[in-house]
Amino acid sequence: MDLWHICRLVCLMTQIYFDHNATTKVDDAVLDRMLPYFREYYGNASSSHSVGLAARRAIDRAREQVAQAVGVQPAQVIFTSGGSEANNLFIRGVSDSLKPSVLAVSTIEHPCIMRPARGLTRKNGEKWQLHYLAVDAAGRVKVNDAVDVLTATRSAMVSMMLANNETGVIQEVAPVAEVARAQGAWMHTDAVQAFGKIPVNFTELGVHALTLSAHKIYGPKGAAALIIDPRLPVRPLIDGGGHENGLRSGTENVPAIVGFGAACELAMSRMAESSVKTAMLRDRLEHGLLAMGATVFGLNAPRLPNTCYFALPDIEGDTLVVRLDKKGFSVASGAACSSATPGKSHVLEAMNVPPIVARCAVRVSLGMDNTMAEVDSFLAAVKHITDELKNMSALFNV
Repeated sequence: MDLWHICRLVCLMTQIYFDHNATTKVDDAVLDRMLPYFREYYGNASSSHSVGLAARRAIDRAREQVAQAVGVQPAQVIFTSGGSEANNLFIRGVSDSLKPSVLAVSTIEHPCIMRPARGLTRKNGEKWQLHYLAVDAAGRVKVNDAVDVLTATRSAMVSMMLANNETGVIQEVAPVAEVARAQGAWMHTDAVQAFGKIPVNFTELGVHALTLSAHKIYGPKGAAALIIDPRLPVRPLIDGGGHENGLRSGTENVPAIVGFGAACELAMSRMAESSVKTAMLRDRLEHGLLAMGATVFGLNAPRLPNTCYFALPDIEGDTLVVRLDKKGFSVASGAACSSATPGKSHVLEAMNVPPIVARCAVRVSLGMDNTMAEVDSFLAAVKHITDELKNMSALFNV
């Protein structure tokens, strides 16, 4: 290994990671569960010999673990390759089973909901109508307005995320789901960011479909699930050998699915402790940022305990992210999955945040291994960077 790679490795090892809403590292306990399925129990789960049957039993066990975490039966768990695929399976799979009608989504949904939803309106022949559920200045879906939209349009499908990936604001899904059901609509929630941070129960939410992902809860990338009501009319996006009850064909990624199940079990066992800890860290962080004149988006709304989305006056988010990275802190300027439009947040736009403020947005998302000392070091680094940038600006304006 040459000097450059050694230096880069040392840098990564000393980096303080504050971007857990983008992804998390695989927990050691999860990895230990996964490893045997790479080399020892490597069989195809569709094979009838003993090596294949071992893989099938592992998938069955993981399905039970995922199901238990959200209060459903194992048969309701459809494994996918990621949250994006699961969300597409709902939007496209259910719409393909219905006569074109009305789809309602909130204005703050992840692109993997927004883009397929817009795609339905561009289909040849009969097209779906798309209606948006607006949010208030704090990033909360306006429930009364949502009820009016669903009632007036007779929506056939509704998708509303449980917690926003940028602001961390928790949405009131249950009352919207109640109205959707009363109208005969199929209701979905993207619970990818909420799961593992707050309680998520399929029945209590009252939805027909719910999306989860492993890599947000210290599990591996490449494993997720769409949890479905058995009555949900859905057609597969991928045809083939009829895996996942015919809804998602393809040889199963056994190690990742095993890791997903283990991560769900682990998340449930430590969620209460982790939530208290990360909330304390976030409160300390926001106290320091507010003292510097920062705007914290969604500050007065119920939020995930680990998430802080803020903007410092006249300091562009991308600039601050790059400079913080050089000082050893990994943070994000918006959503990690929206790199195609850097510097622009449709979430902040939906909240009517002025563009001059939105371009300064930076997201910190804390994890269970972060410490108060790291938060204090981060605040010191932000203060140093902002002072430095302001001094440079004053120098150029002389």
